[in-house]
Amino acid sequence: MNWLPTPAEQGRLDARPQDGTMPAGHPPGEHALDLGEGRDGVVYVPESVRPEQPAPLLLCLHGAGGTGVRSIVALRELAERHGIVLLGPDSRDRTWDVLRGGYGPDVSFIDAALAWLFARFTVDPARTGIEGFSDGASYALSLGIANGGLFSHILAFSPGFMAPPSQEGQPRIFLSHGVEDRVLPIDHCSRRLAPILQQAGYDVHYREFAGQHTVPPAIAQMAVSWFLRA
Repeated sequence: MNWLPTPAEQGRLDARPQDGTMPAGHPPGEHALDLGEGRDGVVYVPESVRPEQPAPLLLCLHGAGGTGVRSIVALRELAERHGIVLLGPDSRDRTWDVLRGGYGPDVSFIDAALAWLFARFTVDPARTGIEGFSDGASYALSLGIANGGLFSHILAFSPGFMAPPSQEGQPRIFLSHGVEDRVLPIDHCSRRLAPILQQAGYDVHYREFAGQHTVPPAIAQMAVSWFLRA
């Protein structure tokens, strides 16, 4: 019998925003997803979100050893200001599956988290982004490129690599990196990735900054402003 990979093992996300419906929404604030035992995830709903208006969405992916709660901390103020719903799932292990050998369990969980969210919120498909820092940025690039039919934008802060199993669509890409990064040195990472993406035809907004392995507030603001207007 021939073994066929599952959609999750192919890095494919099937959840999509609902069309022509008005989900019930969710109260403002931070809420657990209650989709997994132990490691789960959160959704952050700004006070500024209006149920009758499609909201921008950012799927936020944490770095190694992190959590969904930590992944949204730097963006909460900006999300509140601009009415962006933040979805922060936890990886099934200490980091994302593709960094541990291949796609599968994390893709399945992210797909379930997105389906959960799309059933509760009206999301703007033209402003549905995937964002991440460090290992989360590598995963955001990889999943975002493979699921360009879902994600309109990719925001990658200090990625180490990318391993998309396929290419779909042409999501716009914001890429940033600190020139003094000693965790994921810029010469081996973003300075290598940005030209590859540009040569592949992607619209890449690339920014370097004087700093280490972090997301400075000014870079986060620049990325969110780009996401909302690009």
